[in-house]
Amino acid sequence: MRYSALAFITAAIMTAAAPAYAHDGSSSEAVSIDIVSERGGLFLSIPHRDSWQGETHIIKNYLEARRGANYGICIRNRTPDRIGVVIAVDGRNIISGKQSDLKNTEAMYIINSYGQGSYEGWRTTSDKVHKFYFTDVADSYSVRTFGDDSAMGVIAVAVYREKSWPKPLYERKRPQDSPAAPSAEQRPRGKMEALDDERAGTGFGDEEYSPTVRVAFEPEKKPVQKTLIKYEWREVLCRKGILHCGQEAHNRLWDEDVYAPFPPGYPRY
Repeated sequence: MRYSALAFITAAIMTAAAPAYAHDGSSSEAVSIDIVSERGGLFLSIPHRDSWQGETHIIKNYLEARRGANYGICIRNRTPDRIGVVIAVDGRNIISGKQSDLKNTEAMYIINSYGQGSYEGWRTTSDKVHKFYFTDVADSYSVRTFGDDSAMGVIAVAVYREKSWPKPLYERKRPQDSPAAPSAEQRPRGKMEALDDERAGTGFGDEEYSPTVRVAFEPEKKPVQKTLIKYEWREVLCRKGILHCGQEAHNRLWDEDVYAPFPPGYPRY
């Protein structure tokens, strides 16, 4: 078993049970993922695409972002197995800050069977995070710290099952970890002010207490589920036709005229 310093379980993960999930491919989601406001309400989500890539369920949704609003990523495990979740916001792993490809070698959070976790910020220590909030691209953590806008406006979660034991008679070699992402001092060339300011990003907000402990977890090689959430400002969703934001249809009882009209041909003095 790999005793990974990159797998964490938060104190808030041990929670109530969820409906059972049968591993037969018939259920829509092994793990449900919601983007939640600071007061507990859900941000508007619009389904986009649902497909399978081998054994991995790929779910893509759009989300309406609200400028300046703090948010959290609520993940519910509907399976009887412990799982690991790699979470990336704007292309950066929310635990390590490194550029993420959602691989099983990355830092991840662990959720127990039928449990849930809420992840509300960039982890800076074992017991502190800095809150997520929707902001413009130039103010986003990914751009301000790393000059990286390669996956801007995407909240991504890869779900890994734990490897079954006992071990097989032989064990394949684990792929080498990908090279570390460039540091803030190695930003790509280009002027930040040239970035498209219509896109949404996630900022590095206020500090919040969020204790974790490190645990042993050996993930399977491939994720069972990937959920990708593309968040945009409302005006952008309207322009792209993802939201229908045209003028509402006339309602004959609600939108009535102020005064009674004259009949056709009636003489007016």
